[in-house]
Amino acid sequence: MIIILFRFLIFIAIALLIYTVYQYYRNPMRKLRIAKESDEFFLLDELQNSKKNLQFVYKGCLFEGEKYVGTTEDSFEVVNIHVYTPESNELQGITRDDLYFLEKELLIRYPYAKVEWKYPINKLIITPIKE
Repeated sequence: MIIILFRFLIFIAIALLIYTVYQYYRNPMRKLRIAKESDEFFLLDELQNSKKNLQFVYKGCLFEGEKYVGTTEDSFEVVNIHVYTPESNELQGITRDDLYFLEKELLIRYPYAKVEWKYPINKLIITPIKE
């Protein structure tokens, strides 16, 4: 009887270990961290949850966006996204074209949204292009 109980406990321990490893590899924050280290674009967002902020990484810089719901012609949609970066030191190397690319990616997911960049990112967009 004790041997059967130990086998059952070992089976439960192995199942718990497999479940933990599976959850680790599915963790979206881990994917975000890997994208940041490899300088790739990765967007972490729940499209159906308008209360949860979105996070994205581009060229090793982490951006966060606050979504605001408003009305459109026929429905309630995300109409405003305020984008900022928690670490402004990471902005080094980000160009105006990169910000336009990021804005385009956000508008693909939220077509009714107006993207507003917070300080210091908005200083790059406001300055005129010198030709």
